[in-house]
Amino acid sequence: MSGTPARRTPRTKDAFQALARAQLPRLLALARRLTRDEAEDLVQEALLRGYLAYPELEADQAGGRWLQVILVNVYRDRERKRARSAEELPVADADNFSLYRTIVEEDPFPYSDTVHLDFLHSFTKEDVRQVLLRLPEIYRMPLVLCHMEGFATKEVARLCQAPLGTVLARLHRGRKAFEREMWTYAEEMGLLKEHRRTP
Repeated sequence: MSGTPARRTPRTKDAFQALARAQLPRLLALARRLTRDEAEDLVQEALLRGYLAYPELEADQAGGRWLQVILVNVYRDRERKRARSAEELPVADADNFSLYRTIVEEDPFPYSDTVHLDFLHSFTKEDVRQVLLRLPEIYRMPLVLCHMEGFATKEVARLCQAPLGTVLARLHRGRKAFEREMWTYAEEMGLLKEHRRTP
């Protein structure tokens, strides 16, 4: 019979534990992109909330995204307690900065035909995480959700509890700030060829 609804796993403790185990690496990765030192606490609180709300989960296949949303809500609630209001923070000269233009002008890899790729390949996953953590939370959260976790901008706006236009503006400024921080981080950490020690 067509249109038969998918079978729903019984909402038992064992079923939740199986879901949590399957999603734990992804939840930890998301938490580490959002916060510097509290990733494990964030995941633990999200799983506790998830367990309490597990009977409300309608579709088994939505479990992963559902837990991600809970984690984001936990993070947002914590940030709100720290700073009673999320304000737009100035990002110095970010709007005028162009990573592409800076790499061309500075030419950190003068013998390369793929200078931009060489620059990007000098970053490890941990380097990218450190650059993200330098950004103000108001820009970091939309960037991580939209560009790293694949949330639609409308969903990001709902999770950030901000108008769509505001989130789009934050994404734009966040991308510019991220580019600038990538260059600054590369200079500070010696990722540019001209700053590397020769063997």
